[in-house]
Amino acid sequence: MTAPEAATPHQTPAAHEGSAPLDPDAIRERAERALRTARERTRALTLCVDERDLTAQHSPLMSPLVWDLAHIGNQEEQWLLRAVGGREALRPEIDSVYDAFEHPRATRPSLPLLPPDEAHRYVGEVRGRVLDVLERAALHGDPLVDAGFAFGMIAQHEQQHDETMLITHQLRRGPAVLHAPPPPGPVDAALPAEVFVPGGPFTMGTSAEPWALDNERPAHRVEVPGFHIDTVPVSNAAYQRFIEDGGYERERWWTAEGWAHIREHGLHAPLFWRREGDQWLRRRFGVTEPVPPAEPVLHVSWFEADAYARWAGRRLPTEAEWEKAARHDPDADRSRRYPWGDADPTPDLANLGQRHLQPAPVGSYPRGASPLGVRQLIGDVWEWTASDFLPYPGFAAFPYREYSEVFFGGTYKVLRGGSFAVDSVACRGTFRNWDLPIRRQIFSGFRTARDAEREARDA
Repeated sequence: MTAPEAATPHQTPAAHEGSAPLDPDAIRERAERALRTARERTRALTLCVDERDLTAQHSPLMSPLVWDLAHIGNQEEQWLLRAVGGREALRPEIDSVYDAFEHPRATRPSLPLLPPDEAHRYVGEVRGRVLDVLERAALHGDPLVDAGFAFGMIAQHEQQHDETMLITHQLRRGPAVLHAPPPPGPVDAALPAEVFVPGGPFTMGTSAEPWALDNERPAHRVEVPGFHIDTVPVSNAAYQRFIEDGGYERERWWTAEGWAHIREHGLHAPLFWRREGDQWLRRRFGVTEPVPPAEPVLHVSWFEADAYARWAGRRLPTEAEWEKAARHDPDADRSRRYPWGDADPTPDLANLGQRHLQPAPVGSYPRGASPLGVRQLIGDVWEWTASDFLPYPGFAAFPYREYSEVFFGGTYKVLRGGSFAVDSVACRGTFRNWDLPIRRQIFSGFRTARDAEREARDA
């Protein structure tokens, strides 16, 4: 996943807001379920390929799968065994090897990595001891463990690396090794092209979600002028019209940096697409297939999303606009956890958790719509926004600066909503992802917006 890999727990945890005390047994059950779900997925992603594929670097943008595997275990050991459990280090000599900030992805194959069998044994041993720590831990009195935060943080960290490994599987060459049923089709064939979101304040971020990460905090009121936003993400068919209209050949639609980038790299379509006769094909997890016109466009950079929006006479939504469209309930004047309400995601609400290895057609999941009728804001594709990744007012790094703070500034763009590759533990209405505007290997798409005032000007 694009969110950064965890750092060593060397900072003193800072206080953070939390919800009312929860039942310790319920916390333990939730934490154990989240950890087990993540580990089942990790095993599925690493046991489906041989040792050669586990140790190979399939792209300089990604780590070898075996690095991600042992890194997951090492972070779990450092945070849950050592920091929470006060246990003696199992493998202190590998801490440096699996420090994501010390070693860029491109150089990781040259490190003395644990072989696959040893990596599996290591993560298994760590997990066995972690479950013992969880059973005995006092889940209050320290912000690191209040409401099981550290256990939730590590479950999210593992799921983020599972998404990273799924990206590596998509970049990997060779026959298909992952399989999943197709997602359900849309229920409504005819939907309005856009939805109007009235202007006014709403509550952005959270101070109450127990496992929310530092960049989601604190909750704060934001004034957002009225705007229109696409009812569904931009589809492959719509994006093909941009291509066919010379979208990649006309400088007028691109930022200066975007135009220089696509010229330098010869880009003319989303990543993994290729033209064959009069048909567009794509490669998806080892299978070559026609590009499905009704699916949200996938594997596009921020530069491409921004250029399409300009071509369409629109723009990308800001991060605040996206979150207001996803969470604000105008009747109750409150922000929901998810577009559909406060209940956790289920398979009929959103395409999450790698249940399907592709986005669902645009217009799917009507029960997951926001109060104003916007569809597929959670799951399917990460959605680029117009916003730089910046801290909220009152931000405090917790429990280490390297999760968010070191990435703030104008370099990274915010993505929202999660993708089919994201687990629900690492996806909510306040969750913030970020990446460089050139990135295309991630499971990224977008939707567009426009100012409400344009209607008055055009009248």
